[in-house]
Amino acid sequence: MIEAVKTGGIRGVKKGLETTIKIGKILVPVYFIVTFIKYTPLINYIALVFKPVMHLVGLPGEAALPFVIGNAINLYAGIGAILALTLNAKEITIISVMLCFSHSLFLETAVCKKIGVSATFMIIVRQILAFVAGILLNIFL
Repeated sequence: MIEAVKTGGIRGVKKGLETTIKIGKILVPVYFIVTFIKYTPLINYIALVFKPVMHLVGLPGEAALPFVIGNAINLYAGIGAILALTLNAKEITIISVMLCFSHSLFLETAVCKKIGVSATFMIIVRQILAFVAGILLNIFL
């Protein structure tokens, strides 16, 4: 019995470390890239362009960066981008919930196409749900 717990525990630690490394390979580079962008004029341009849309959900314009990264790459990349920005708790909650509705669009849309769902329909529905959730959270938080 104790031997089974030991081997299971060792296997669990090994799997946990593998998962941490796998997620770290995504989070760390995105974090550094977004941090670099934050100290360049590019972030001001991004904030200016996306400010009207992001204002609808109570987010600053630069929050478009983690939203786009999370949609294009995956949820972990979006989280890495969120960490690199200076957002308050309300803004982090809003962008996180929005990303829960619309992350990994390319990969998940390809999966949906294979099962017969329209890719365009799926992208539109997920984006609408993300923004509706963002608007509601902005109102209620």
